[in-house]
Amino acid sequence: MSATASLAYSWRSAARTDTGKVRARNEDALLDRPEQGLWVVADGMGGHHNGALASRLIVEQLAVLPEGNMSERLVSLRRCLHDLNRRLGQELTVTADRPDPVIGSTVVALLMEADRAACVWAGDSRCYLWRRGRLYQLSRDHSLLQQLIDEQSLSPQEAARHPAAHALTRAIGASEQLTLDILEFDVYPGDTLLLCSDGLYQSLSPDSLGAALNAPSTSLALQRLFDEAMDGPCRDNLSAVVIRL
Repeated sequence: MSATASLAYSWRSAARTDTGKVRARNEDALLDRPEQGLWVVADGMGGHHNGALASRLIVEQLAVLPEGNMSERLVSLRRCLHDLNRRLGQELTVTADRPDPVIGSTVVALLMEADRAACVWAGDSRCYLWRRGRLYQLSRDHSLLQQLIDEQSLSPQEAARHPAAHALTRAIGASEQLTLDILEFDVYPGDTLLLCSDGLYQSLSPDSLGAALNAPSTSLALQRLFDEAMDGPCRDNLSAVVIRL
């Protein structure tokens, strides 16, 4: 048994994806592999078929990463996403007989081994940490909205008025060069992590996210997240993975 597998029972997780109330098709995909210490949420873009294909390819490829220690697995994960970026950006776009040439997906992935974690992302799917009654957003959106906030010192409300505020500045397959953000950090007993697509977090306030993640189990936390999100307009697909140490 690998070191990863032997430690897997320390982590409990629950995952769910839903089309929502408006979309005809679910372009999200997720991976829930506590036995590997690996969780992923991918939110496809580029039209229904293209987006669903991109997110599914990401999840399928990450599901078969080779075993190894944390550093080795992180290298493998990054290499896999860079390979997929080339594949989605070149091969599939060139050969696809589709009216919309865009084929891509956001990704947020979490690796865990013992008391260490690494979050890797591109796009605006997010990773949150709920620790000792406080909610932390660990990932930083790769979107025009965030860029306007950072570079022009606009408030979130001012930046949101831009007509392309939610356009992505990074995604798998969106451009020839892919830059991934990576955050490595320690985890402690009782920590709860949330990976989710923008359809979920845009439906909920930070207080609501925190209240749900404070639930006594990962399955109950997930249920509360979806119950509250589905009470709203729910115009986008919803995906979430809740992990607790």
